[in-house]
Amino acid sequence: MTRVPVSIVVPARNEGAQIAAFLAAHAWAAECIVVDNGSTDDTVAVATAAGAQVLDGSGLTIGAARNIGIAAAAEDWVLSLDCDEAAEPALAGELRALVAAPQHDAYRIRRRNRYLGREQTRGTWGRDWVVRLARRDYRYDAAVVHEQLVAPAPHGELRAALWHEPYRDLSHHLAKMDQYARWGAEALHATGRRAGVLDLTVRPLWRFGKAYFFTGHCLDGRFGLVTSLLGAQTAFLKYAHLWALERKRAPRATD
Repeated sequence: MTRVPVSIVVPARNEGAQIAAFLAAHAWAAECIVVDNGSTDDTVAVATAAGAQVLDGSGLTIGAARNIGIAAAAEDWVLSLDCDEAAEPALAGELRALVAAPQHDAYRIRRRNRYLGREQTRGTWGRDWVVRLARRDYRYDAAVVHEQLVAPAPHGELRAALWHEPYRDLSHHLAKMDQYARWGAEALHATGRRAGVLDLTVRPLWRFGKAYFFTGHCLDGRFGLVTSLLGAQTAFLKYAHLWALERKRAPRATD
């Protein structure tokens, strides 16, 4: 099999349980580069045994880890993925044709998000497009959470999609909610932002109302109710963490 002339870059931390399956699913690419962010399990050993190039990205943000991988890429085109994503089989053929005659410098891909065994077709997850394919000249920004590839518009669009299953179960979801909320709070805190009463009350309520009523999750029964409430909780946690950081700086605060 002639491999597709694309470098796949994937950041990883403690992904020993699924990194081998990820690499096997994307063996059609000319190379796979794993940027390890200080794993304490067997991620590095498993990825190396599977034939991936493994780089050290300990202590870096996800965007910075992606940038290390992009800089090391041997191919002119880089597809940036996560370990919880899997390209549809049709993507390999589409990329082979695209890199032979590209129309843009960067392309966005639709993500089909699956949660607890069910694809989310409504809300922001039902309209999820990410810019992940680009020439290796471009890099990700310095955002701590939800990093973005900085590449000139207009971006092309790919027909094939990525399957995305970010949470193994509800407990894993809750743990990641807290982690991302903490990262978001730290980024706000670094700019001098404070958590106001409206941030702790209205923002979570708006997040719930927007997801449940305005984007149609009310039509999804208990599934829509639970996922909308979890989204509201994430918004609350971010500002609760910000409030806690304020108290840590000023321990005599009374509120």
